[in-house]
Amino acid sequence: MRYISTRGQSEPLAFDEVLLTGLATDGGLYVPMEWPQYSETDLAEMRGMSYAELLYRVIHPFVDGCIADDRLRVIVDETCAAFRHQAVAPLKQLSAGRWMMELFHGPTLAFKDYALQLVGRLFSEVLAARGERVTIIGATSGDTGSSAIEACRDRDNIDIFILHPQGRVSEVQRRQMTTVASANVHNVAIDGTFDDCQDLVKSLFNDSDARATFRLGAVNSINWARIMAQIVYYAWASLALGGERREVNFAVPTGNFGNIYAGFCARTMGFPVGRLVVGTNQNDILARFMATGEMSILGVSPSLSPSMDIQVSSNFERLLFEAMDRNSEQLRSWMQEFRAAGSARAPQDAWERIRTEFSAHRYDDEDTKSWIDDTWKKTGELVDPHTAIGIAAAADECSDGREPIVSISTAHPAKFPDAVESATGMRPPLPPFLADLFEREERCVSLPNSAEAVVAHIAATLG
Repeated sequence: MRYISTRGQSEPLAFDEVLLTGLATDGGLYVPMEWPQYSETDLAEMRGMSYAELLYRVIHPFVDGCIADDRLRVIVDETCAAFRHQAVAPLKQLSAGRWMMELFHGPTLAFKDYALQLVGRLFSEVLAARGERVTIIGATSGDTGSSAIEACRDRDNIDIFILHPQGRVSEVQRRQMTTVASANVHNVAIDGTFDDCQDLVKSLFNDSDARATFRLGAVNSINWARIMAQIVYYAWASLALGGERREVNFAVPTGNFGNIYAGFCARTMGFPVGRLVVGTNQNDILARFMATGEMSILGVSPSLSPSMDIQVSSNFERLLFEAMDRNSEQLRSWMQEFRAAGSARAPQDAWERIRTEFSAHRYDDEDTKSWIDDTWKKTGELVDPHTAIGIAAAADECSDGREPIVSISTAHPAKFPDAVESATGMRPPLPPFLADLFEREERCVSLPNSAEAVVAHIAATLG
């Protein structure tokens, strides 16, 4: 398997290079040169597989030739052993035709674990084989940081720096990052928004000197390996509830677009994935795009669902690339216009293609609290604000219950206890293994929104 950049000016790479490189040197994102395809016979064979067996089957063609089969099986088994539910990604029925997939049974109680527990092990495997060391740098709106840190902590060949927007993540999210005492873990609070943090990470990758000096690697969903791993739970749920001739819809609380884009990948590969429904909070750039075809940046408004407080959804570039028939020149021109003007209208045919497969719904904080309370009263399930938006989008998209739709539960309610308690009067407790989280010592530095300041800090830290 070879990978190409969405912007068409970087050489195709093998999986191990894409894993370590993250962002393409031309500023684009890597995608497979060709998509693996599964037939109805293949799907029938996969329906009875365990999550670990399906994980191996789905990712194998993406890594083939770079990681030996026996080593990949070990990595997959170790990854699945990190989750605290026998099913790994359990499905719960909420009402007729409506389901919820719980993706918070990993070590940091967030869906990011499902990709990063795998990616951390893949990094170690590839780096050990090469005798190399890498400096991981990532931006987080809340959950990616703790999941990446947990996946990379104490690994001999990795240093990890995570940037988060100061004061714009929940206290539980922050402490899950800043209380990790491992020497190779470094937390940075940036005076700005998540988009600022993400732009800083991209600027470092576009700085050839910094990229080479620090041997930078990425764990954000700009890294293809993250998307690859997330495809699996869409395959898992669609095979469990659908089948070779019945599609399953998905409603996904969406910020950086990596999670829902993985659902698009699953469908492209032949899994029975139907409509993909975007749920946004008041930072609704994606909902506005779906309605109008114009991507237009507004200011970021802090919300009860901070992981979605995003205006520039990086992975949307991958979807546009496909919608533009993989025309990298057209995509590159569009991205330049968008970055320069802060807005750009998609070509009509590309927008219409996207609209045939995606829809979107917007919910503000009051809506979110109402759906948290409604879900609790009707089902007995406490859900976090992001999950509530997914449940709301599922209900509004498939209100009659005739078509199966799965809402993605992206985080444990205890990660956002204030919001849940405000909505329901119930304060969700942390699981026992995190019960002492608020007693642990924090380690973090604060920096201005400056690439120079971040580079200087990394240089000083690494000596």
